Amino acid sequence: MRHLLLLTASTLLFATPASADTVCEWMDFADKIEKAAAPPPDVPIGPEHAHAQAQVALAMFEALNAIDRRYESYLKLSAGDPAASQDAAATTAAYKVLLAHYPAQKSALEESYTIAMDAIAEGRAKAAGKALGEQAAGAALKAGLIDPAVAQQPYRPVAPPGAWVPTALPVFQPWSTAFKPWIIASADAVRPAPPPSVTSERYARDLAEVQRLGGKVSKERTPHQTLMARYRITPDMMPALRLIADQKGRRLVDNARLFALYQMIGDDAGMAMADAKLHYNYWRPITAIRNAADDGNPATQADPSWEPLIRTPNHPEYPCGHCIFAGATAELMKSADGNSPAWGVRVASRSIPTSAIQVLPSWDQWVEEVNSSRTLGGVHYRFSNEAGEEMGRRIARQALATIMRPLPGTASR
Repeated sequence: MRHLLLLTASTLLFATPASADTVCEWMDFADKIEKAAAPPPDVPIGPEHAHAQAQVALAMFEALNAIDRRYESYLKLSAGDPAASQDAAATTAAYKVLLAHYPAQKSALEESYTIAMDAIAEGRAKAAGKALGEQAAGAALKAGLIDPAVAQQPYRPVAPPGAWVPTALPVFQPWSTAFKPWIIASADAVRPAPPPSVTSERYARDLAEVQRLGGKVSKERTPHQTLMARYRITPDMMPALRLIADQKGRRLVDNARLFALYQMIGDDAGMAMADAKLHYNYWRPITAIRNAADDGNPATQADPSWEPLIRTPNHPEYPCGHCIFAGATAELMKSADGNSPAWGVRVASRSIPTSAIQVLPSWDQWVEEVNSSRTLGGVHYRFSNEAGEEMGRRIARQALATIMRPLPGTASR
């Protein structure tokens, strides 16, 4: 790879940045295509498209990095023509990955691809960019797939013989922990220590907290806290990602790398979350509070009619998944523009899509709000939030330290 750094001043003149919005636009479009192709709620979801968004972002990064060589190639692609069109490369890379995943959306994909490519002048640069995009897409589609060496075990509800348990299976499928990770060594590589014993002081304290603040009826939760519990259920990170991508001096390959890391870190965080939750199979607050009289801890108080403010997700409690994603995302965003960006931290809400964007002063405070929202919603204990956050931060730090690292000498060119 060292020979790739020996670019002359004359070749660097050709590596002109493309539109700063190309990557954002195609990631936006990829999200729309994925939603349009989503199966009905009653149809089982397979693993085929679980990493589609990451493959789109990775393909764009590799195509652009082949032209504007600034980072280590994740897929080991060689440097390409520095005079190639970056817009053509990124557009083609995203289009080819999406078409491979969602052939039923071919008409919409072809129309959008034609619109984008028609805006690029014909010539050698466009042809070279298109070729690089196709090469990067082909490589990306072969990455992040199911690992055949990992045994896939269906979820088995645990109950004494003859005892009834809820029959709805959790959202995790046998393949949820069977992908080849993008970053971590395996799904269990960042598995946290076990949760506190139900007879411990820490357990009693955290159970009492969620019981007081997270119930459907709470005398201690403020109106703002109630709103945040709902607002933080499903985040929309695009406002924050676009604010970073639009900053002066950023190149298109920088933005593609940001989105690729965001998606790949998210994939690994999701797999690590599923592994830990299924491994510990820890009970949710609604189960613990209603059965506190039988937990062997004299410091807990049972409330057989207690209900959480928001719907309890249909999978085990420990660790907090929202907190894993929040910790991971914060570490990535801080690496791009610091903990306290000048424009504030802007993360929208998909759970309340008609709401305005809340602005916070720092990424660490955003993580704290996400963590608290899960307790305020009545679905997680504080110890679960803390364990999840640390897992996410570890995954993001490992990614930043090991993949797509800046090449020596690229900061000045």
